[in-house]
Amino acid sequence: MNGLNKKNTEQKKLKNNLALHMNLPKSSNILIITGLTILLGTTVIISLCVGRYPLSVNKLFSYIFTGQYSDESLPTVLLNVRLPRIIGAIVVGGALSVAGASYQGLFRNPMVSPDILGVSSGAGFGASLAIMLSLPIIGIQITAFTFGLLAVFLALLVGRIVGKNHDKILMLVLAGMVTGAIFNALISLMKYLADSDTKLPDITFWLMGSLAGIDMDELKVVVPVVLLGVVPLFLLGWRMNVLSFGEDEARTLGINTTRLRIIIIACASLITASVVCISGLIGWVGLIIPHFSRFLVGPDHKVMLPTAFLSGSIFMLIVDNVARSASSLEIPLGILISLIGAPLFLIFLAKSSKKSW
Repeated sequence: MNGLNKKNTEQKKLKNNLALHMNLPKSSNILIITGLTILLGTTVIISLCVGRYPLSVNKLFSYIFTGQYSDESLPTVLLNVRLPRIIGAIVVGGALSVAGASYQGLFRNPMVSPDILGVSSGAGFGASLAIMLSLPIIGIQITAFTFGLLAVFLALLVGRIVGKNHDKILMLVLAGMVTGAIFNALISLMKYLADSDTKLPDITFWLMGSLAGIDMDELKVVVPVVLLGVVPLFLLGWRMNVLSFGEDEARTLGINTTRLRIIIIACASLITASVVCISGLIGWVGLIIPHFSRFLVGPDHKVMLPTAFLSGSIFMLIVDNVARSASSLEIPLGILISLIGAPLFLIFLAKSSKKSW
């Protein structure tokens, strides 16, 4: 009886500590999320107007609300070119940010990114192989998606085999690094064997990342898959908070930590592979945006994950607008985001503290 009372007391203490650890009042969090939602809507409107075919806001609203337009090319530009790209930027930026935040919470490490288990490297190899085989764009995306998930599966398998007598989390991270290194080597092999006049430029451009080729048919497939991974992560926010206190504390509160880890890894890997297969390799987003979101609302995953999705979507939209409008030739997203992301990461790292973790 005393043991049961002691266990109940420990559970209450952990719940109180958890409540104190999650810092900002709900009203502040709601205000921040509302502000980000409004900012996202504003950025979408600006994105619809910006480009090599500029549009005024009056023309845009006139077409949206009345269906009237004077330029015959306006519906094609908006519906077939810009709208799919904007939706793609929202989905890619939001998904990578949520995946990065989930992985960082799972491994309790602010340096973790969505490709920690080799999913990006696997997808990159799959796309390179498909380009070498002259597959159509849908074949490239399916192959990239398949090899991305295969890389995660191999990392989990290797981590399980070698992690029997070691720390499981550490072995899983190391297994992901090894898997990523193997697939990176295979990508280099594909580039070495590729024809320098035809295949090599296509492989190189895909690996640098771009949203230029996205259309609505691809989004109809990718968006439901992303939602299938993002929604469970949102619902698991409270459990991810508890997991951040450690294995023993989480088990004390009745959480099956093994099952929780499997679900988080499966969902985060699924959405990462889904967006990488349509956008190419885009780094830094899943690393820096969770830091920014944590800086805004604190480490509470129930609030931080939606904040990360909104922030990542806004960031990706802004960067994509610059990529397609800054020069006559479109700048690959991977290059532009690296130039922006690396300094931002240092700034967030300098302003962060151990208390935020």
